Amino acid sequence: MVEIRVPTLGESVTEATIGQWLKQEGDTVAADEPVVELETDKVSVEVPAPAAGVLSKIAAQEGDTVQLDALLGEIGGEGAAAAAPATNGAAAPAPAAEAGSGGQDIEVLAPSSGESVTEADIGEWLVKVGDHVNVDDPIVSLETDKAAVDVPSPVSGTLKAIVAEEGQTVSVGAVLGIITSGDAAPVQAAAPAAAAPAPQAAATGAPLSPAPRRVIEQNGMDASAIPGTGKDGRITKGDALAALERTTAAPAPTQAKAPSAPRPLGEREERVKMSRLRQTIARRLKESQETAAQLTTFNDVDMSGVMSARSQYKDLFLERHGTKLGFMGFFVKASVAALKEVPEVNAEIDGQDIIYKNHYDIGIAVGTEKGLVVPVLRDADQKSVAEIEAEIADFGRRARTGDLKLEEMQGGTFTITNGGVYGSLMSTPILNMPQSGILGMHRIEKRPIVVGDDIKVRPMMYLALSYDHRIVDGKGAVTFLVRIKENLEDPQRMLLDL
Repeated sequence: MVEIRVPTLGESVTEATIGQWLKQEGDTVAADEPVVELETDKVSVEVPAPAAGVLSKIAAQEGDTVQLDALLGEIGGEGAAAAAPATNGAAAPAPAAEAGSGGQDIEVLAPSSGESVTEADIGEWLVKVGDHVNVDDPIVSLETDKAAVDVPSPVSGTLKAIVAEEGQTVSVGAVLGIITSGDAAPVQAAAPAAAAPAPQAAATGAPLSPAPRRVIEQNGMDASAIPGTGKDGRITKGDALAALERTTAAPAPTQAKAPSAPRPLGEREERVKMSRLRQTIARRLKESQETAAQLTTFNDVDMSGVMSARSQYKDLFLERHGTKLGFMGFFVKASVAALKEVPEVNAEIDGQDIIYKNHYDIGIAVGTEKGLVVPVLRDADQKSVAEIEAEIADFGRRARTGDLKLEEMQGGTFTITNGGVYGSLMSTPILNMPQSGILGMHRIEKRPIVVGDDIKVRPMMYLALSYDHRIVDGKGAVTFLVRIKENLEDPQRMLLDL
């Protein structure tokens, strides 16, 4: 008898709720096959079967709250022989064997993508069977609910077989493909059942990944007529949707029809499955609204001092440090100073306790084609403005190419988001749980303000602080925002620690 127990679910998570049993008592399960889904305040995770057999007992019912290491169910050995050794519905490959000409077959396995991530979708194969690859060359892209990562080749050789196809969901450790090491010719793997060839862009010949392929096939579009903006000219989902919008933009001729006749929708609507990242963003934002007592306070800041400093020192800064002097360095420094004065904004609630953080790890929200990601600037209080600017610039580049690591987006204590880059005048940002505060920046525009007894035109920005009213009082929130305003309007205050 093998027990199924609640696994470790991440930092500060001590309990979870049974979301859904994916198997019922008496069902045969394979080793590592997901059997039950757990939900915490941070993630939703599937628990795999520790062994093959028959689910003989369900000890915790759907909706129950369970602690770490609590018993969820038991697997008996009666059905072990009947449980096919499968990986996410695909037959596992035979053990690796020696290939001809001295080459050895090496399995490419799905890597661990970080804490609480147990599965991923095959996004796109970057090479095809028969292609030669070098060690560490990216060969396949995996998409999790938090990030997209490229899996590198473990050896130099030739791709012998693709085991997991594009769009398939795989668990950590699953076999993705087989590479014959060295320069040996690959042994052709058994071909899968014949399927209709995927549309390809005639201009580049690059195969389409599942998302744009689905849009093109569902709408009967010609892939060769769609210009690709992705890597190596590949067509992205955004390219396909833009082409679809262009084809449907022209109004159809008006035709007289009976009043009772239903309106034909044609290509006016489409249904596209949400990516795992978008599903997670939607779920976490809704959970944030339902969990925290969110409130937003506003202020405005005269950006004259910061803009003057940038104008005076930007060339020397670039020459000395090799990176541009932007606004984020000032905002991070101002935020850290304010967090030190109002520590509850840098804290979080864990059950009946408040955890005060004595470190300042600032999340920087970055918008990408696939959705919003929040890489974390570690120990921001110990970094110079040049180090902050260089690290944020690197985050932006790697977020757009999908090269951010999962651990770089975990463990933040406070978040800054800049809607001003998109032209936002004012907004109410949503908390990045379990954090208690998020600062929203907005666009800078010249406005008349009263300075003394005179009316001056100054570059002004609205600031918004959304906070968890369960832990942060109104006085603390207003004080926090006022301190940021004071530090930005007189940047020398931060140098003098005032």
